[in-house]
Amino acid sequence: MTNRAPALFVGHGSPMNAIEDTPSSRGWADIAKRFPQPNAIVMISAHWVTEGVKITSTANPRTIHDFGRGFPKALFEVQYPAPGDPDLARAIAEKLTAFGAELDDTWGLDHGAWSVVKHMYPDADVPIVQVSLDIRRPASEHYAIAQALADLRDDNILVIGSGNIVHNLPAFFRAPSPDPQAWVATYDKLIVSGVANDHTKVVNYTAQPDAAIAAPDWEHFMPVVYALGARHDGETPYFFNRHYYPGISMTAFAYGLPQ
Repeated sequence: MTNRAPALFVGHGSPMNAIEDTPSSRGWADIAKRFPQPNAIVMISAHWVTEGVKITSTANPRTIHDFGRGFPKALFEVQYPAPGDPDLARAIAEKLTAFGAELDDTWGLDHGAWSVVKHMYPDADVPIVQVSLDIRRPASEHYAIAQALADLRDDNILVIGSGNIVHNLPAFFRAPSPDPQAWVATYDKLIVSGVANDHTKVVNYTAQPDAAIAAPDWEHFMPVVYALGARHDGETPYFFNRHYYPGISMTAFAYGLPQ
């Protein structure tokens, strides 16, 4: 019997986590040691937003440096040469036929993907297929897409959503001190309680108190919904990386860790 891979959500934060030794990057490396290496990864990143559901289909996806010029040269020099998996991409497209999913050979691995996975699997030896975030769909349909992906886990395929529960960059850059605003922890804890006990609270995240300020960037929140939808019955979340910064929470969670 094959291993059932977990479903993860990771708060990825700054691209600098890719090259720095931070509490969050250490947390990503540590979580990967908690379960067997997967056969492949299906990644849903905040940084690939499309009209329609797209699936990367190339055998050798490029490393995309999709961030501004203010970052150091060393970050732009990072290459993460993990292979793709065209066969898996086609299988995913078939699973998502009802959602009009299409293969895409133009995208690669954006920093929401490689900045995290390079700490989990530094040898870049696990194939990665990215599934885009369809800008046209409400959270309930993203949840349904995730549910359609959930049984991939039974083939030891790891499902990862990469974004942030709390993501407000203006609040990060304009903060008067390094201390997080009170609403960062308040909203993060509210969503954490929903992940553990009430999925409707998470899917309806915009209706929750402080959502307008804590989660104004839908594309960074929606990967939470993908990890949620990929959960199997009876699984309880394991939370890690509970780190707060002005305007940002780095909280991550996993369903289906081996006991």
